[in-house]
Amino acid sequence: MNLSKSFEFLDPGTCKGRIHIIGCGSVGSTVAELLARFGFTNFSLYDMDTVMPHNMVNQMFTVKHVGMKKVDAVQEILCDINPENARTVKLYPNGWKDQPLDGYVFLCVDNIETRRDVVNGNMYNTFIKGMFDFRTGLTDGQHFAADWSDLHERKAFLNTMNFTHEQAKANQHLSACNVSLCVAPTVRMIANAGVANFINLIKGEHMYRQVMTDAFKLQIEPIG
Repeated sequence: MNLSKSFEFLDPGTCKGRIHIIGCGSVGSTVAELLARFGFTNFSLYDMDTVMPHNMVNQMFTVKHVGMKKVDAVQEILCDINPENARTVKLYPNGWKDQPLDGYVFLCVDNIETRRDVVNGNMYNTFIKGMFDFRTGLTDGQHFAADWSDLHERKAFLNTMNFTHEQAKANQHLSACNVSLCVAPTVRMIANAGVANFINLIKGEHMYRQVMTDAFKLQIEPIG
């Protein structure tokens, strides 16, 4: 892959450890695509869902991916960017089921209980370097990050998850047909924030512990 436009800014070889993306829907597929364009190849993808026609609205998939497992479709996208991903990506089409984690973990699944289980199960996992969490509404997004070498940050990260899946659903924007609403600019904006945070961490630069965005008010608020 020709990285001449980005290599002086970031050598992907500085990333030691795998990149685990748990949830390959809107945010997960977008994060994977952004990272692949930096030359990263050491992905582990977790998702049990299949690409559906309505996923075209805010996910990275195209019509040719409909009916494919999301992990397979994301790998195909990554291989279209960099063919090396055909041999390095690991796929988990049954989702995250307590598989060992290391390196960097992106929590992109739409269930808060699953995210909390990942964090609780890995609170003292010294092989993890950082965790990144994402939440999206119709126009607004939230991103949380933690340097896993810092116990205070790990605990603060977990404290952002003190609510139930039902409470989260109650705050969603729903269509008349009871479909949760979220559009591509919202996803891209918060995914960009998380990828920038990840890159700052591996470059040893300042990483924001929380980022709030509103894609249509053109607002981004980094905190911490």
